[in-house]
Amino acid sequence: MVSKKFMVSLYDFGLVGLGVMGRNFILNVADHQFSAFGLDTDPVKVSDLKLEGAGKKIDGTTDKLVFIQNLSRPRKIMLLVPAGGPVDSVIYELLPHLEPGDLLIDGGNSHFSDTNRRFDQLAEKEIHFMGAGVSGGSKGARFGPSIMPGGNEASYKIIQPIFEAVSAKVNNEPCVDFMGHGSAGNYVKMIHNGIEYGLMQLIGESYHIMKQGLGLNNFELQKVYSKWNEGDLQSFLIEITAGIFSVQDDLGSGELVDKILDKAKQKGTGKWTSQNAMDMGMPIPTIDAAVAMRQISASKEIRTEVSQKYKSTERESGIVIDTLDVEKAFYFAFMITYAQGMSQLGVASSEYHYDLNLERIAKIWRGGCIIRSRFLEDMRVAFSKNSELPTLLLDPVIIEKIKETVMSARKVVQFSVGNGIPSMALANTLNYFDAFSSSNLPLNLIQAQRDYFGSHTYERNDREGVFHSEWK
Repeated sequence: MVSKKFMVSLYDFGLVGLGVMGRNFILNVADHQFSAFGLDTDPVKVSDLKLEGAGKKIDGTTDKLVFIQNLSRPRKIMLLVPAGGPVDSVIYELLPHLEPGDLLIDGGNSHFSDTNRRFDQLAEKEIHFMGAGVSGGSKGARFGPSIMPGGNEASYKIIQPIFEAVSAKVNNEPCVDFMGHGSAGNYVKMIHNGIEYGLMQLIGESYHIMKQGLGLNNFELQKVYSKWNEGDLQSFLIEITAGIFSVQDDLGSGELVDKILDKAKQKGTGKWTSQNAMDMGMPIPTIDAAVAMRQISASKEIRTEVSQKYKSTERESGIVIDTLDVEKAFYFAFMITYAQGMSQLGVASSEYHYDLNLERIAKIWRGGCIIRSRFLEDMRVAFSKNSELPTLLLDPVIIEKIKETVMSARKVVQFSVGNGIPSMALANTLNYFDAFSSSNLPLNLIQAQRDYFGSHTYERNDREGVFHSEWK
């Protein structure tokens, strides 16, 4: 039964999926004076929503018909359910009860190809459909996320007042904007998550280098990351990293971080970013390394066995570094990780006809989302000056920042390699930079090899045309 605690004939906003993210998002909507109605198959989750939403313009049900009947037209329904089959299942169940002009919004991490399919299928039935990336975790959903909606502009205008109200704000500007046609929103969120993978792996490597290489304890690491968060590396991820080192283990002695198993899980968005980059011929080796390291971490038992076989291997770099070198090295790597992701967005914008605005993306990532950082303002300014910038490595301000930090990156990579401390993401970042800033690469030899064994032809650097030679 629908609660009669509010004399609201119809509700402004509907949300399907009342887990932590869904419940927090719908509470956020109600905080901003929009009435909201939730749907979930679990009566406990519906009860939890009603309990936590007491005093707000909120209600909920387990009955999809009651849910549909209590939403104002055009209905604005957001789905916060697991990606894949569950999204299709909810759409299938709701569709017979919807009317032309109603709006469905998938707020999960759906693959962009699925969003394109759903967008086209629902358009045939005159139902608006949007894929909207939502970043900020459960707290962001409750108090202000970054939202990345895609679909068409007519659909966005239907939900724009609610999304702008509930999103995070930076300088009183909402961290939400229309991303582009079709699956643009889900695609932008996928790249966001790919960058997130890269940044998290880089932070993990900085921790490993300072703990194993420099011998810092958790108290000292907490102070280092707190200091970093006051400078160029200021970001949400550095902030929470500093906080992690001071948390005590409530099931034993010492700090909790030392008791956590070194096996990182993943939900697929980082892998999708790497796969899609490969499909488009885009190099993003920092993100690739981050995905690979999560996969390597999963082989805990094998790693432990292999480590015993090589314990006595000599390791000495002869390089001396300090925490300032590490800070500069990882600022260098942070900048280039963002650059890789933004370059992929630029290529995808043309490839998929998204018409993405990279300045707008940098702008809405400045608040609410997991990868928010001080550097995003530098990115926003760079793209505001040159919207056609093919890589952030060509922006004059960022060029100077790279020049100021690259030597520290070289020192730290040499130190970690010499001392056997894995730094795949940092090393990949440095190699990407060296390759991308080289006017000559040894790929002429590879072309000669391809022509030698397969008659694949080659181009010359001294004249136009395509050539083949008899190499034997």
